[in-house]
Amino acid sequence: MLVLAGAIATGALAAVAADPGVSGTKILLGGTAPLSGSASAYASVSRGANAYFQYVNARGGVNGRTLEYRVIDDGYDAARTVQATRQLVEQDKVFAIFNSLGTEQNEAIRPYLNQQKVPHLFAASGATTFGADFGRYPYTIGFQPSYRAEGWIYGTYLARTKPGAKVAVLFQNDAYGKDLMAGLKQGIARSKVRIVAAQPYEVTATDVQSQVAKLKGSGANVLALFATPRFAIQGYVFANRLAWRPLIVNNAVSSASNIMTLASEGGT
Repeated sequence: MLVLAGAIATGALAAVAADPGVSGTKILLGGTAPLSGSASAYASVSRGANAYFQYVNARGGVNGRTLEYRVIDDGYDAARTVQATRQLVEQDKVFAIFNSLGTEQNEAIRPYLNQQKVPHLFAASGATTFGADFGRYPYTIGFQPSYRAEGWIYGTYLARTKPGAKVAVLFQNDAYGKDLMAGLKQGIARSKVRIVAAQPYEVTATDVQSQVAKLKGSGANVLALFATPRFAIQGYVFANRLAWRPLIVNNAVSSASNIMTLASEGGT
C-alpha cells in the first residue's frame, strides 16, 4: 500500500492542472470490480483499497489532495468492464484506472486505456502478460505475483512431496487458469508427477459438477483447483459428494479463510 501511495503521488506531481481527474484538492481514480455475480467474493478487493484511501485522506491525502476512488460493478463480465471503463474515462474523467479486477477484464480494457494514454495501475491479476508485455502497453502495470510462478511452486511441491502423483486440474478457461496450468507443467517437468486430466470451465458457468465428476473418473489422487472462489468451493463440495478424497491444491486467489469456511460448510 505504501508503494501504491507513492505511485499515485508521483503521478499527481507530474500532472498539470489540465489533466483529467486532478485538481488542487482531489485526485479521482476509477476502477471496476465484481460487486455482484459469480466472483462477488472479490468485492472485498475494491472495498479494502477504498478503506486504505480513506485512511490516507484522514492523514492529509497525497500532497494535500484527497483520493476519491469510484468503482463500478462489472459482474466479472469483460463486456461490462469495457463499458464501465469508458464511462469512467470519458464521462467521469478519472486520472487513472486502478485495481480493476480480473484477467480477461483487464485484457479487454488494456488496449483502450493505452490508446487513450490513461494510466492503468495495478491491474488485479497475476497473468504473465501484465508484466511481459510492458513494451506494447506502457500505461499498464500489474500487481499480483505471477500465476505462472505460482503454478510452478505447486508443481515443484508435488514433485518433492508426492512423487508419482496423478493430478487432475479444474481451471478457468482464460489466461488466469492457463497461466497456472503452464506453471504447474513446468514445475513437474523433471519428475514422475503427471497431469492425467484437465477440465476447463467458463466464467459464465452455473456450476462445475460435471467437470469434477470427469476429473474423479481419471483416477487422480491430486486435485488442483485453478478457479475463482465460487467454483473452487464447488470443487471441494462436489468432490466430497462423490466420496473423492484427493489431496487438493487450491490457488491463492481462492484460499482466503472465509472462502475455505464456505467450502467446509458446503456452500456454493
